[in-house]
Amino acid sequence: MSTALKPSALRQALEVCVKAKRPACVWGSPGIGKSDTMKQMAEELSRQLIDLRAVLLDPVDLRGLPTVKDGLSKWAIPSFLPREGTGILFLDELNRAPALVQNACFQLVLDRKLGEYVLPEDWTIVAACNPTGTGTTKMSDALASRFVHFDMEPDLTDWCNWAVSRNIEPIVIAFLRFRPELLHQYDVKLRSFPCPRTWEFVSQITASSPAREIEHALYVGAVGEGAAVEYSAFMKLFRELPSIDAILLDPVKSPVPSQPSTLFAIASALARRVNDGNFGRAVTYLNRLPAEYMVMSIKDAVTRDKTLCSTPEFTKWATANQEFFAK
Repeated sequence: MSTALKPSALRQALEVCVKAKRPACVWGSPGIGKSDTMKQMAEELSRQLIDLRAVLLDPVDLRGLPTVKDGLSKWAIPSFLPREGTGILFLDELNRAPALVQNACFQLVLDRKLGEYVLPEDWTIVAACNPTGTGTTKMSDALASRFVHFDMEPDLTDWCNWAVSRNIEPIVIAFLRFRPELLHQYDVKLRSFPCPRTWEFVSQITASSPAREIEHALYVGAVGEGAAVEYSAFMKLFRELPSIDAILLDPVKSPVPSQPSTLFAIASALARRVNDGNFGRAVTYLNRLPAEYMVMSIKDAVTRDKTLCSTPEFTKWATANQEFFAK
Protein backbone atom coordinates (compact mmCIF):
# COMPACT_ATOMS: atom_id res chain seq x y z
CA MET A 1 0.00 0.00 0.00
CA SER A 2 1.44 3.35 -1.07
CA THR A 3 1.91 5.96 1.63
CA ALA A 4 2.70 8.76 -0.84
CA LEU A 5 0.59 11.85 -0.16
CA LYS A 6 -1.08 14.16 -2.62
CA PRO A 7 -0.39 17.89 -2.05
CA SER A 8 -3.55 18.64 -0.02
CA ALA A 9 -2.93 15.68 2.32
CA LEU A 10 0.76 16.55 2.56
CA ARG A 11 -0.09 20.07 3.72
CA GLN A 12 -2.18 18.58 6.53
CA ALA A 13 0.63 16.23 7.56
CA LEU A 14 3.21 19.01 7.49
CA GLU A 15 0.91 21.23 9.55
CA VAL A 16 1.02 18.59 12.30
CA CYS A 17 4.83 18.57 12.20
CA VAL A 18 5.08 22.36 12.13
CA LYS A 19 2.79 22.77 15.14
CA ALA A 20 4.73 20.05 16.98
CA LYS A 21 8.02 21.77 15.99
CA ARG A 22 9.21 18.51 14.50
CA PRO A 23 11.52 18.77 11.41
CA ALA A 24 10.03 17.17 8.30
CA CYS A 25 11.46 16.18 4.93
CA VAL A 26 9.42 15.92 1.71
CA TRP A 27 10.62 13.57 -1.05
CA GLY A 28 9.42 13.74 -4.63
CA SER A 29 10.43 13.99 -8.27
CA PRO A 30 11.46 17.36 -9.70
CA GLY A 31 8.63 19.61 -10.82
CA ILE A 32 5.75 18.12 -8.83
CA GLY A 33 5.20 21.21 -6.68
CA LYS A 34 7.06 20.64 -3.42
CA SER A 35 8.02 24.31 -3.12
CA ASP A 36 4.53 25.53 -4.05
CA THR A 37 3.02 23.19 -1.45
CA MET A 38 5.24 24.76 1.20
CA LYS A 39 4.20 28.26 0.14
CA GLN A 40 0.52 27.35 0.30
CA MET A 41 0.89 25.77 3.75
CA ALA A 42 2.76 28.79 5.09
CA GLU A 43 0.01 31.07 3.77
CA GLU A 44 -2.71 28.89 5.31
CA LEU A 45 -0.91 28.94 8.69
CA SER A 46 -0.08 32.67 8.43
CA ARG A 47 3.60 31.90 8.92
CA GLN A 48 6.63 33.49 7.34
CA LEU A 49 8.52 31.25 4.93
CA ILE A 50 12.28 31.51 4.34
CA ASP A 51 13.28 29.42 1.32
CA LEU A 52 16.97 28.40 1.42
CA ARG A 53 18.29 26.58 -1.65
CA ALA A 54 20.78 24.32 0.07
CA VAL A 55 22.48 23.43 -3.21
CA LEU A 56 23.54 27.08 -3.62
CA LEU A 57 25.14 27.36 -0.17
CA ASP A 58 28.66 26.80 1.13
CA PRO A 59 29.17 25.64 4.72
CA VAL A 60 30.47 29.09 5.67
CA ASP A 61 27.24 30.65 4.36
CA LEU A 62 25.31 28.94 7.15
CA ARG A 63 27.87 29.26 9.94
CA GLY A 64 28.74 32.85 9.06
CA LEU A 65 32.10 34.58 8.73
CA PRO A 66 34.42 34.71 11.77
CA THR A 67 35.13 38.04 13.44
CA VAL A 68 37.40 38.95 16.34
CA LYS A 69 36.12 40.96 19.31
CA ASP A 70 38.01 41.46 22.58
CA GLY A 71 40.51 38.84 21.49
CA LEU A 72 37.83 36.21 20.94
CA SER A 73 36.56 34.86 17.62
CA LYS A 74 32.82 35.05 17.00
CA TRP A 75 30.69 34.04 14.04
CA ALA A 76 28.71 36.70 12.19
CA ILE A 77 25.19 35.29 11.91
CA PRO A 78 23.94 35.22 8.29
CA SER A 79 21.24 37.80 7.61
CA PHE A 80 18.98 35.22 5.91
CA LEU A 81 18.47 33.19 9.11
CA PRO A 82 15.40 34.21 11.14
CA ARG A 83 15.75 36.01 14.45
CA GLU A 84 12.16 36.56 15.55
CA GLY A 85 8.53 35.91 14.72
CA THR A 86 6.83 32.72 13.59
CA GLY A 87 7.72 30.80 10.50
CA ILE A 88 9.14 27.89 8.52
CA LEU A 89 12.77 27.56 7.48
CA PHE A 90 12.59 25.60 4.22
CA LEU A 91 15.78 23.79 3.16
CA ASP A 92 14.97 23.08 -0.47
CA GLU A 93 16.92 20.52 -2.53
CA LEU A 94 18.79 19.46 0.58
CA ASN A 95 20.16 16.22 -0.88
CA ARG A 96 21.53 18.05 -3.92
CA ALA A 97 23.80 20.04 -1.61
CA PRO A 98 27.38 18.82 -1.00
CA ALA A 99 27.98 16.65 2.04
CA LEU A 100 29.73 19.54 3.86
CA VAL A 101 26.62 21.72 3.53
CA GLN A 102 24.40 18.88 4.74
CA ASN A 103 26.72 18.48 7.72
CA ALA A 104 26.38 22.19 8.47
CA CYS A 105 22.60 21.67 8.51
CA PHE A 106 22.92 18.78 10.94
CA GLN A 107 23.29 20.87 14.09
CA LEU A 108 20.58 23.25 12.90
CA VAL A 109 18.13 20.37 12.50
CA LEU A 110 19.27 18.46 15.61
CA ASP A 111 19.77 21.22 18.17
CA ARG A 112 17.96 24.15 16.50
CA LYS A 113 21.24 26.06 16.63
CA LEU A 114 24.31 26.62 14.51
CA GLY A 115 27.38 27.82 16.34
CA GLU A 116 26.23 30.89 18.25
CA TYR A 117 22.97 31.13 16.31
CA VAL A 118 19.75 29.78 17.85
CA LEU A 119 16.60 29.20 15.78
CA PRO A 120 13.71 31.19 17.33
CA GLU A 121 11.21 29.20 19.38
CA ASP A 122 8.31 29.53 16.93
CA TRP A 123 10.21 28.47 13.84
CA THR A 124 10.21 24.95 12.34
CA ILE A 125 12.54 23.35 9.79
CA VAL A 126 11.17 21.56 6.71
CA ALA A 127 13.39 20.13 3.96
CA ALA A 128 12.70 18.89 0.44
CA CYS A 129 14.69 16.24 -1.43
CA ASN A 130 14.71 14.68 -4.88
CA PRO A 131 14.85 10.90 -5.37
CA THR A 132 18.32 9.45 -4.96
CA GLY A 133 20.14 9.44 -8.29
CA THR A 134 21.92 11.78 -10.66
CA GLY A 135 22.87 15.06 -9.06
CA THR A 136 22.08 14.05 -5.48
CA THR A 137 24.30 13.39 -2.47
CA LYS A 138 23.21 10.66 -0.06
CA MET A 139 21.92 12.14 3.16
CA SER A 140 23.75 10.73 6.18
CA ASP A 141 21.77 8.39 8.39
CA ALA A 142 22.41 10.70 11.33
CA LEU A 143 20.79 13.65 9.52
CA ALA A 144 17.97 11.59 7.95
CA SER A 145 16.96 10.21 11.36
CA ARG A 146 16.19 13.75 12.60
CA PHE A 147 13.31 14.19 10.15
CA VAL A 148 9.79 12.88 9.76
CA HIS A 149 9.82 11.79 6.11
CA PHE A 150 6.98 12.03 3.58
CA ASP A 151 6.71 10.98 -0.05
CA MET A 152 4.74 13.36 -2.27
CA GLU A 153 2.97 12.51 -5.52
CA PRO A 154 1.04 14.79 -7.88
CA ASP A 155 -2.74 14.59 -7.96
CA LEU A 156 -4.92 15.82 -10.81
CA THR A 157 -7.76 17.16 -8.66
CA ASP A 158 -5.38 19.05 -6.40
CA TRP A 159 -3.52 20.41 -9.41
CA CYS A 160 -6.73 21.53 -11.14
CA ASN A 161 -7.90 23.35 -8.01
CA TRP A 162 -4.52 25.10 -7.84
CA ALA A 163 -4.54 25.82 -11.57
CA VAL A 164 -8.00 27.42 -11.53
CA SER A 165 -7.06 29.63 -8.57
CA ARG A 166 -3.84 30.71 -10.37
CA ASN A 167 -5.57 31.46 -13.71
CA ILE A 168 -3.79 28.71 -15.61
CA GLU A 169 -5.07 28.69 -19.19
CA PRO A 170 -8.35 26.70 -19.40
CA ILE A 171 -7.11 24.69 -22.39
CA VAL A 172 -4.25 23.29 -20.26
CA ILE A 173 -6.67 22.33 -17.48
CA ALA A 174 -9.08 20.77 -19.98
CA PHE A 175 -6.30 18.84 -21.70
CA LEU A 176 -4.98 17.31 -18.48
CA ARG A 177 -8.47 16.31 -17.40
CA PHE A 178 -8.80 14.55 -20.75
CA ARG A 179 -5.29 13.01 -20.49
CA PRO A 180 -4.61 12.82 -16.72
CA GLU A 181 -1.69 10.41 -17.11
CA LEU A 182 0.28 13.25 -18.72
CA LEU A 183 0.21 15.40 -15.58
CA HIS A 184 3.51 13.87 -14.53
CA GLN A 185 5.81 11.54 -16.46
CA TYR A 186 9.28 11.99 -15.00
CA ASP A 187 12.10 10.60 -17.09
CA VAL A 188 15.63 11.32 -15.90
CA LYS A 189 16.96 10.65 -19.43
CA LEU A 190 14.94 13.48 -21.03
CA ARG A 191 15.75 17.18 -20.97
CA SER A 192 12.08 18.13 -20.67
CA PHE A 193 9.12 16.09 -19.52
CA PRO A 194 5.50 16.72 -18.46
CA CYS A 195 5.05 17.66 -14.81
CA PRO A 196 3.05 20.27 -12.89
CA ARG A 197 5.89 22.80 -13.21
CA THR A 198 6.27 22.41 -16.98
CA TRP A 199 2.51 22.52 -17.61
CA GLU A 200 2.59 25.95 -15.98
CA PHE A 201 5.24 26.85 -18.58
CA VAL A 202 2.86 25.61 -21.31
CA SER A 203 0.11 27.83 -19.90
CA GLN A 204 2.40 30.86 -20.01
CA ILE A 205 3.42 30.05 -23.58
CA THR A 206 -0.20 29.56 -24.65
CA ALA A 207 -1.26 32.84 -23.03
CA SER A 208 1.43 34.69 -25.01
CA SER A 209 -0.17 33.59 -28.35
CA PRO A 210 3.08 32.62 -30.11
CA ALA A 211 3.26 32.45 -33.90
CA ARG A 212 1.80 29.18 -35.21
CA GLU A 213 5.04 28.15 -36.90
CA ILE A 214 6.97 28.10 -33.60
CA GLU A 215 4.36 27.23 -30.98
CA HIS A 216 4.79 23.45 -31.28
CA ALA A 217 8.56 23.78 -30.81
CA LEU A 218 7.90 25.80 -27.66
CA TYR A 219 5.62 23.09 -26.27
CA VAL A 220 8.18 20.39 -27.11
CA GLY A 221 10.79 22.41 -25.26
CA ALA A 222 8.53 22.57 -22.20
CA VAL A 223 7.04 19.07 -21.90
CA GLY A 224 8.79 16.89 -24.49
CA GLU A 225 7.76 15.58 -27.90
CA GLY A 226 5.06 13.07 -26.94
CA ALA A 227 3.03 15.32 -24.66
CA ALA A 228 3.50 18.29 -26.99
CA VAL A 229 2.07 16.38 -29.99
CA GLU A 230 -1.06 15.52 -28.03
CA TYR A 231 -1.42 19.03 -26.62
CA SER A 232 -1.06 20.60 -30.07
CA ALA A 233 -3.77 18.30 -31.43
CA PHE A 234 -6.03 19.22 -28.52
CA MET A 235 -5.36 22.91 -29.14
CA LYS A 236 -6.51 22.50 -32.74
CA LEU A 237 -9.76 21.04 -31.45
CA PHE A 238 -10.06 23.84 -28.88
CA ARG A 239 -9.76 26.49 -31.58
CA GLU A 240 -12.70 24.92 -33.42
CA LEU A 241 -15.04 25.13 -30.40
CA PRO A 242 -18.28 27.09 -30.63
CA SER A 243 -17.71 30.71 -29.62
CA ILE A 244 -18.02 31.15 -25.86
CA ASP A 245 -19.53 34.59 -26.50
CA ALA A 246 -22.14 32.99 -28.76
CA ILE A 247 -22.95 30.40 -26.11
CA LEU A 248 -23.47 33.08 -23.47
CA LEU A 249 -25.64 35.10 -25.85
CA ASP A 250 -27.86 32.15 -26.78
CA PRO A 251 -27.35 29.30 -24.30
CA VAL A 252 -30.54 27.50 -25.42
CA LYS A 253 -29.77 27.11 -29.13
CA SER A 254 -25.95 26.96 -29.11
CA PRO A 255 -24.73 23.49 -30.15
CA VAL A 256 -23.62 21.00 -27.51
CA PRO A 257 -20.60 18.84 -28.45
CA SER A 258 -20.66 15.08 -27.99
CA GLN A 259 -16.97 14.12 -27.85
CA PRO A 260 -15.43 13.92 -24.33
CA SER A 261 -12.37 15.93 -25.39
CA THR A 262 -14.58 18.75 -26.67
CA LEU A 263 -16.79 18.63 -23.58
CA PHE A 264 -13.75 19.00 -21.31
CA ALA A 265 -12.57 21.93 -23.40
CA ILE A 266 -15.86 23.83 -23.51
CA ALA A 267 -16.61 23.25 -19.81
CA SER A 268 -13.17 24.63 -18.85
CA ALA A 269 -13.49 27.60 -21.20
CA LEU A 270 -16.90 28.52 -19.77
CA ALA A 271 -15.58 28.29 -16.20
CA ARG A 272 -13.01 30.97 -17.01
CA ARG A 273 -15.62 33.32 -18.54
CA VAL A 274 -18.39 33.04 -15.93
CA ASN A 275 -19.16 36.13 -13.82
CA ASP A 276 -22.08 37.35 -11.74
CA GLY A 277 -23.62 38.99 -14.81
CA ASN A 278 -23.71 35.93 -17.07
CA PHE A 279 -23.84 33.09 -14.53
CA GLY A 280 -27.51 32.35 -15.18
CA ARG A 281 -26.95 32.04 -18.94
CA ALA A 282 -23.90 29.86 -18.39
CA VAL A 283 -25.91 27.52 -16.14
CA THR A 284 -28.64 27.31 -18.78
CA TYR A 285 -26.08 26.00 -21.27
CA LEU A 286 -24.24 23.80 -18.76
CA ASN A 287 -27.49 22.11 -17.79
CA ARG A 288 -27.55 20.72 -21.34
CA LEU A 289 -24.19 18.98 -20.83
CA PRO A 290 -23.68 15.61 -19.12
CA ALA A 291 -23.75 16.11 -15.34
CA GLU A 292 -20.05 15.51 -14.71
CA TYR A 293 -19.02 18.29 -17.10
CA MET A 294 -21.64 20.67 -15.73
CA VAL A 295 -20.48 20.13 -12.15
CA MET A 296 -16.79 20.36 -13.11
CA SER A 297 -17.33 23.70 -14.85
CA ILE A 298 -19.28 25.28 -12.01
CA LYS A 299 -16.86 24.03 -9.36
CA ASP A 300 -14.01 25.57 -11.33
CA ALA A 301 -15.91 28.84 -11.70
CA VAL A 302 -16.61 29.22 -7.98
CA THR A 303 -13.05 28.15 -7.10
CA ARG A 304 -11.79 30.99 -9.30
CA ASP A 305 -14.37 33.53 -8.06
CA LYS A 306 -15.96 32.71 -4.72
CA THR A 307 -18.34 35.70 -4.98
CA LEU A 308 -20.35 33.64 -7.47
CA CYS A 309 -21.61 31.58 -4.51
CA SER A 310 -23.57 34.65 -3.40
CA THR A 311 -25.58 34.94 -6.61
CA PRO A 312 -29.25 33.84 -6.68
CA GLU A 313 -28.50 31.72 -9.75
CA PHE A 314 -25.84 29.74 -7.91
CA THR A 315 -28.10 29.21 -4.89
CA LYS A 316 -30.82 27.89 -7.18
CA TRP A 317 -28.41 25.63 -9.04
CA ALA A 318 -26.74 24.29 -5.88
CA THR A 319 -30.13 23.52 -4.31
CA ALA A 320 -31.18 21.57 -7.39
CA ASN A 321 -27.86 19.70 -7.62
CA GLN A 322 -26.93 18.97 -4.02
CA GLU A 323 -26.06 15.34 -4.77
CA PHE A 324 -23.42 16.43 -7.27
CA PHE A 325 -22.00 19.53 -5.60
CA ALA A 326 -21.42 17.80 -2.28
CA LYS A 327 -19.01 15.35 -3.91
